[in-house]
Amino acid sequence: MRLWTIAAALGLMAADGPAAGASEPGTAGAEKPRFLSLRAAKTNVRFGPGRRYPIAWVFVRRGLPVRIVGRFETWRRIRDWEGSEGWIHQSLLSGRRSVIVLDGPAGLRRKPDAKARLVAQIERRAVGRLLRCDGAWCSVEFSGRNGWIRKKAVWGVSDADR
Repeated sequence: MRLWTIAAALGLMAADGPAAGASEPGTAGAEKPRFLSLRAAKTNVRFGPGRRYPIAWVFVRRGLPVRIVGRFETWRRIRDWEGSEGWIHQSLLSGRRSVIVLDGPAGLRRKPDAKARLVAQIERRAVGRLLRCDGAWCSVEFSGRNGWIRKKAVWGVSDADR
């Protein structure tokens, strides 16, 4: 009877992801790191890749950029702009790209040029939609205002983004 209980418990653990002490999930099936955004206004971030893992924290803002740093089946290991890592289900991610302002205020300019006319000052932690990047500048939209912002002023883009 006891042997059957242990086997059943191991079977449940295998169905819901590796055990906490197992080798790190997300390393063998690691994806190329890339940025996505949160689809839901409330997103549970877990300690491991499965519903049986406790919730580490909850994002309460839709559209925040996250970096995918690993995967295990339908779960993605993410890193947020502050460097915290956790696991979320892939259904909670959107391909719509976004950025968050690291230090504000940051200048939103009409053209990708430091001398171009200032459209707005964007406050720290403001989240905007990423349209595209061109060298050291990114075209973004913050609350209906479009313009260009320095790539180094935001988080959610990589050097490879063009």
